[in-house]
Amino acid sequence: MAVDTSVSTKMNAKAFKYGDDINTDYIISGKYKFKSNDMKEMAVHAMEELDPDYFNKVSPNGGFLIAGTNFGCGSSREQAPLVLINSNTKAVIAKSFARIFFRNAINTGLPVVTLDTDQIDEGDELELDLEGGIVRNLSKDTELEFAPLPPVMSQLLNDGGLVAHLRKNSGNFNLEGHGTDESKLLY
Repeated sequence: MAVDTSVSTKMNAKAFKYGDDINTDYIISGKYKFKSNDMKEMAVHAMEELDPDYFNKVSPNGGFLIAGTNFGCGSSREQAPLVLINSNTKAVIAKSFARIFFRNAINTGLPVVTLDTDQIDEGDELELDLEGGIVRNLSKDTELEFAPLPPVMSQLLNDGGLVAHLRKNSGNFNLEGHGTDESKLLY
């Protein structure tokens, strides 16, 4: 039986807010990166350098990681988005992302949203509509708009990431209905 790795386009969760320049060593400390390849085992250490209770707060019901600028700077390792996924982080919402983290997030199936996060506070209840490009702050009865991801990236997320997409399509990169030259759609 196949495991469903798809990402929901609408999701609700509580906001867990952090600052600017959250590097990949804050997401998962380097001291754990070489001890295990089991992302569920490593997920208990997600964000522990900044918030030792992050996993315990997020894992039961899921959560949105909210940040400022340059989220995911540093190492290009895929462990950072994978431990967030395995900690039950539903999406990362930040003012800006390091480019390699952004790509790794999409490729591993972690939704990432770029918008001004100043109006989101720790503990706010949010509804994220990936297709509609809206974050509804249910605690404040406000809406924040963002540019939805391009269709090719949305399809990769819907399939659970790049590897899941390739498995689903027998090893082929299949982007039916998304235009002409597929090689140009990813960059």
